[in-house]
Amino acid sequence: MSRLSLRIYLAFLAVVLVFFLLSALLFRAVDRGSGGRPLRELTVAAELLVSPEEDDPEDLQRRLERLARDFDAGLAVFDESGRRLAEAGPFVPLPRFDEERAHWLRGGFRGSPAAAIPLASGHWVVLKLAHGRGGGWHVLLVLAAFALALGVGAYPVARGITGRLERLSSSVDAFGQGELTARASIEGRDEVAKLAESFNRTAQRIESLVGAQRTLLVSASHELRSPLARLRIAVEILGSGTDLSRERLAELRRQVAGDVAALDAGVEELLVVSRLDLLDPTTGHEQVDLLALAAEEAARAESEIEVVGPRQGVPPLSGDALSLRHMLRNLIANAERHAPGCPTEIRIEPLSDGQGLRVCVADRGPGIPAEQQEAVFDAFTRGRGDGASGGLGLGRGDGASGGLGLGRSNGASGGLGLGLAIVRQVARHHGGEARAKRREGGGTLIEVDLRGRLES
Repeated sequence: MSRLSLRIYLAFLAVVLVFFLLSALLFRAVDRGSGGRPLRELTVAAELLVSPEEDDPEDLQRRLERLARDFDAGLAVFDESGRRLAEAGPFVPLPRFDEERAHWLRGGFRGSPAAAIPLASGHWVVLKLAHGRGGGWHVLLVLAAFALALGVGAYPVARGITGRLERLSSSVDAFGQGELTARASIEGRDEVAKLAESFNRTAQRIESLVGAQRTLLVSASHELRSPLARLRIAVEILGSGTDLSRERLAELRRQVAGDVAALDAGVEELLVVSRLDLLDPTTGHEQVDLLALAAEEAARAESEIEVVGPRQGVPPLSGDALSLRHMLRNLIANAERHAPGCPTEIRIEPLSDGQGLRVCVADRGPGIPAEQQEAVFDAFTRGRGDGASGGLGLGRGDGASGGLGLGRSNGASGGLGLGLAIVRQVARHHGGEARAKRREGGGTLIEVDLRGRLES
């Protein structure tokens, strides 16, 4: 038996034992104090039924015999000297003549006690019921048997409770050892079952987070290899002593700077994603002026913001300022990348139910086909208008130098492809959602609902 089940079992036995002892003490207290009202009632009855000073011995004997048969009891009448005047039924003991009041005479463990009742005439009447108060001992025996049955039945109950806890502990241990699919079986509807449900929800959340992190790590590792490979080739070219023209050298430097910027942007995206996974929405949020953040990012991109309603009517939003800023930056950068040279339209408006804000960013790019409007929010999915990741194109240079001509085979990479994936993740972290739509007249409209608590 485990320590917990033993403690539960012993505690249950202690409760049963205390109940039995209290019952026994109560019985003894009632038994000892039984000289109250019942004896007074017997005294009155004895005065009415037995009048030895008025009856002759034969009449008294007949009356006692009739009463003994009717009450199934032993009866005896004693005079002041202790002489038995009449007796009927089972044997009754002598009263304690030195006492002046009615009292009980003990009958031992098997016998029932007898009531000794003094009469006004100085005589004593002793009544001993054949099945009277002595039956209380049988009640104690029944209580003892009941306590024993409870003690025996408590063992499987204790084992049932602790057995479920042990199985839950095994699931927790398996999960802690790396078996992320381990789940606890939910048995019943009590606190142990609620604990198992809570563990399963937590395990599911952790499994999802770990799975997302693994996918992120694998995909990011693959995506980062391209700029790293280009940088390695560039370093090898620069260190090989190859005679490059000034134009080719300037181009190489620009490409290296672009790859370094892409790596920096990629690392920043990974940090934002990792931070959101670890941030608790209930404790890690602050009051954020979303309008001020949007104004800063719009000024950086030389865009304008449209506010539906008065600007001073946009209340602060409960959220994470860093991730919200990154979300706005990604939305604007996405619009500029797909519609270069066209103004980006930014709009902030309250949700229809008044429980949050909506950020809308629109461009006049080629738009997104309906079948791809969900896919653009997947991680490492590049939208329309992005070139391939690009690379250093190695080819012949000019004829004079005879060196290597360095140039990108495609356009800039545009990051790791996490831009809109981060946008949706930030939206969901703040209780909302992100959607992509085709814009009337051409282009794309990205709507982001944020349902963080508003402060009036």
